Amino acid sequence: MPEKQTEERTNSKIPSQARVVIIGGGVIGCSTAYHLAKLGWKEIVLLERAQLTAGTTWHAAGLVEAGGFFDATSVEMAKYTLDLYSSLEKETGLATGYKDVGMINLATSPDRLEELRRVAAFDRHFGVAMEEITPNQIKEIWPLAYTDDILAGFYTPSDGRVNPIDVTMALARGARMGGVQIFEETTVTDITKEDQRVSAIITDKGEIQAEYVVNCAGMWAHQIGKLAGVNIPLQPTEHYYLITESIEGINPKLPVLVDLDKYAYYREEVGGVLFGLFEPVAAPWALDGIPKNFTFGEINPDWDRMMPYIEEAMQRIPALENAGIHKFFCGPESFTPDLGPMMGLVPELDNFYVAAGFNSLGILMGGGAGKVMAQWIVDGVPDVDVTEIDIARMLPYQNTPTYLKDRAVELLGLIFEDGYPNKHFKTARNVRKSAFHNRLVEAGAYFGEYAGWEYPDWFAPKGVEPKVEYSWGRQNWFEYSAAEHHATRENVTMLDYSVMGKILVQGRDVEKYLNRICANNVAVPVGKVVYTQWCNETGTIEADLTVTRLAEDQFLILTGDGTMTAVLAWLRRHIPADAHAFVTNISSAYSVLNIQGPKSREFLSSITHTDLSNEAFPFLTMQEIDIGYALVKAIRVTYVGELGWELYIPTEFSLHVFDTLVKSGADFGLKHIGLQALNTLRLEKAYRDYGGDIDNTDTPLEAGLGYFVDFDKPGGFIGREALLKLKESGYRYRMPQFLLEDPEPMLYYGEIIYRDSVPVGYIMAGGYGHTLGASVGVGPVENEGETVSVDYIKSGSYEIDIAGVRYPAKVSLRPLYDPKLLRVRC
Repeated sequence: MPEKQTEERTNSKIPSQARVVIIGGGVIGCSTAYHLAKLGWKEIVLLERAQLTAGTTWHAAGLVEAGGFFDATSVEMAKYTLDLYSSLEKETGLATGYKDVGMINLATSPDRLEELRRVAAFDRHFGVAMEEITPNQIKEIWPLAYTDDILAGFYTPSDGRVNPIDVTMALARGARMGGVQIFEETTVTDITKEDQRVSAIITDKGEIQAEYVVNCAGMWAHQIGKLAGVNIPLQPTEHYYLITESIEGINPKLPVLVDLDKYAYYREEVGGVLFGLFEPVAAPWALDGIPKNFTFGEINPDWDRMMPYIEEAMQRIPALENAGIHKFFCGPESFTPDLGPMMGLVPELDNFYVAAGFNSLGILMGGGAGKVMAQWIVDGVPDVDVTEIDIARMLPYQNTPTYLKDRAVELLGLIFEDGYPNKHFKTARNVRKSAFHNRLVEAGAYFGEYAGWEYPDWFAPKGVEPKVEYSWGRQNWFEYSAAEHHATRENVTMLDYSVMGKILVQGRDVEKYLNRICANNVAVPVGKVVYTQWCNETGTIEADLTVTRLAEDQFLILTGDGTMTAVLAWLRRHIPADAHAFVTNISSAYSVLNIQGPKSREFLSSITHTDLSNEAFPFLTMQEIDIGYALVKAIRVTYVGELGWELYIPTEFSLHVFDTLVKSGADFGLKHIGLQALNTLRLEKAYRDYGGDIDNTDTPLEAGLGYFVDFDKPGGFIGREALLKLKESGYRYRMPQFLLEDPEPMLYYGEIIYRDSVPVGYIMAGGYGHTLGASVGVGPVENEGETVSVDYIKSGSYEIDIAGVRYPAKVSLRPLYDPKLLRVRC
């Protein structure tokens, strides 16, 4: 067992009740307790099955960094963590071992250089000093490093290292100073529930009635989740580092060195080098369950499996090859299926939160994660973008043992691999296939993955293998997708859109409660389609979807399948249990084909007996139409800015309808398209994407969706009062569309927006506008804390920073393509 600072322990009997019970005494649990106490909450109890840090916290390498992250939430959490760890000793009297030795990320390939330049520009926008340095400068800082193959380094002086145990003990003392009670050697054995809430935590030391529960149990979080009937997909995986004996020339002031292309990081350790590995083919651990008494535990290292990675990593510091080995350590770390942490209120219960699955970054994120969790619990609404960390994104199939085992193999290495914007997981694929999958394979589809679905991303021409050659420029499929884009603008195309989640809500009380949930008015005639947002009481967006009235007492909700769990939970929480309203997930009942383009009416009219004229079938309406032998729900709606219909086909008729469309489509030049084309088409129209360019921190008004908010409808809606106040006080930002003047550069995400040479925001989503002739993107524009008017947006001169180079851009608050909707409503 490692040495740790002496810290007082709570030995009294556990209380019979508490406001908050936190399960798990690692860095995340102690940080959550600390921050809840800082917000003034009392009656907080933390339970630890063994001793504080005894799970995975104790053996962490202790790296802390704010540089190197490419999303706002991660940067802000990591930045805050650094600041907290540097000040904890002064507050608590316990040292954290914090050393701001700095960190250098190495670029050894042109693509890695491009990526790190993009990341560095993004991080600097958030106040992180991540600067590019030359190979010669790296050699001066790290004389023992081999630098001949290095193109550049990215140096963040404020980054560094801490002692994980000391940090956790300091957080625990700070929590105790705020009144938190911590009980070690206390095992949770059961969880009791009543009416969608946890009522009590059962332990081997007694029972605690709880108002809130926070599962911070690390790799045991999956097991605790089972006790509560909650889906928490986590898989422990082997994680290695090697510590050498003392090496001449190694000193404690050396920055941490990160070689992403060798899947390794290096830091000083007692005069030697500790180097850790994120090997591209990892080994899942404890497939039959974590050993019962695994405390401060180690795993017997697999030298044979790891030796090739060790030898490769040693090449960066040649002195390692002749150094003595002090310790080759293997310990478990828990990983999530998509490499995002799992945080927040679980969808199954109304008072059970989770903060687990930090994918070996628990120390690095610990301070910020605790702060986010505490604020989320106290206020009920998170104040950061949680679309990539909210546990509600997880789906039940991801918690199966076979899926977790298969996916875990690639997770460790992916943390260090190039982060191309269109990169997909390779393992645990072909989980969910639409009825059209084999037809699309024959048509040359390259498939991506979303919520487990295999979806067509783009189509290769006949005789060309559908395979991606990754880069940050125009990839090998660029022209294929461009052809799909142009076909949609000029002719007619078909997209497999079965990834849409479908929810049937029926009952005599549905209109009343659904209209309260929706910001737009869904008290509409049968057959009408309504685009709307769902807001919380603060006016920020919880969901972005359409609602179609099928009958007086029936509504169809359509949303991305990755948001289904959250949407269903929101419905459950906001429709009373005794209401005459019944919610059913019918996603598997229908396949979806999306027919779009100026010739879509002519094409569909050739195979249906339904009148598709503008007068008989207006925009944003739904009718049942015949195609061949099938009756399908046709919804006249678009996400590409053209005339078109989405066809919702009963699953058993799917292939019949598909084949009928393809056969008849030959006379019209019908072309398959994928979601890459869908994305570039919708970006030209500045259509929003929840989880992409808008998230839970946005309001409909500031995101440019005010047209879809009905302030005057009877009964109002959730968030109305907050949005009215926002209208009076002025917008904090607006979200215009940007078009580069240079046709060559590529926009993806995170590129910094400059207005009159001042950074004012960053691109939330970008792609190539094949019709507009250059890259197009959307992103918020702020005004240094002041309100943002229309004149402010229009009066500025704009540039977009792409990997450190600024490119002039046009700006518009109206869609640059068909701003009057003439093509959509024709």
